Amino acid sequence: MEAAKWLRKAAGQGHLQARFNLGVACANGIGVPRDPAEAVTWFRMAAEQGHPGARNNLGAAYSNGLGVPRDDAEAVKWFRMAAEQGHPQAQASLGVAYRTGRGVPRDDPQAYFWFSLAIDGSAGKAPDWLARAKDQAAKTLSPVQRMEAQRRIAAWKAMNRGR
Repeated sequence: MEAAKWLRKAAGQGHLQARFNLGVACANGIGVPRDPAEAVTWFRMAAEQGHPGARNNLGAAYSNGLGVPRDDAEAVKWFRMAAEQGHPQAQASLGVAYRTGRGVPRDDPQAYFWFSLAIDGSAGKAPDWLARAKDQAAKTLSPVQRMEAQRRIAAWKAMNRGR
């Protein structure tokens, strides 16, 4: 409880990591009562300050209707922001959105692109489902689409090296 008091104070003063951590605490009931709506409030503040984890978690909240009404388009908006910052979990979630057509039109080349980046960014710790999802998306691509996706992946990696 004492830690939560200080975390809340720092978050209230605009400390980015404290806002994110308080959102995580509220989402999971760690040291504070579980409160998905309050978690969304703190995630939104941190997300608006550019925190990729907060952007991902805000996307997940909208995707699952936790603390906010479910809104797939809003989820994709936040997942995309975090994914473009190199957040592997958000990249995977964006891939799922494109593969399923939740919040965006279904687009297997885009799904393949984001799944590939998520796997590469996971430093060998990507969940098994992600490789299967990438393979399923790949099976739907024409050779031209696959080449274009590989070109985009290489360009993205070159542009984001050292991130």
